Amino acid sequence: MTLPAIRWLRQWGIASCVLLVACSAGETPRQAQPAVPVEAMQQFGSLRVRYNALPSLAVNDTMARVYGIERAAGKAMVIVALRQVQGTEEQPAQGQISGVATDLSGRRQPIAFRQIRTGDYLDQVGVVEISRDDSLRFMLEVRSPQGGGTVRFERSF
Repeated sequence: MTLPAIRWLRQWGIASCVLLVACSAGETPRQAQPAVPVEAMQQFGSLRVRYNALPSLAVNDTMARVYGIERAAGKAMVIVALRQVQGTEEQPAQGQISGVATDLSGRRQPIAFRQIRTGDYLDQVGVVEISRDDSLRFMLEVRSPQGGGTVRFERSF
């Protein structure tokens, strides 16, 4: 390394440290707090649609069996719950869901949903293929006697 390069590194290295110290405004470092997830819900009249997409490996073996999905690194499950809102209460609602997932390159995957009973509720579950560091845009069409519409959301895996 040449002498001018060493001088440059010393000058800017010291300046960078001074700037970093100034950015802290004298506060002591504190542990990062996890971000509170945004509730994935949309309302269509008296119909409340709750939805999520997560890697299939994020659920345990028991839940995978309940939902009838294969736990695998290349799969994600899409869960949609339809609920009829009556005051402050939610009751199970019947309906049809169709959907498509699109990755950043434009590749589209239709999602085949099937109903799964979990306790008193019916959830709709579908599976999509994912790859490492994948981001998918979901578009779901929801139809029910209580209401319906289009749900759009994105997830990164």
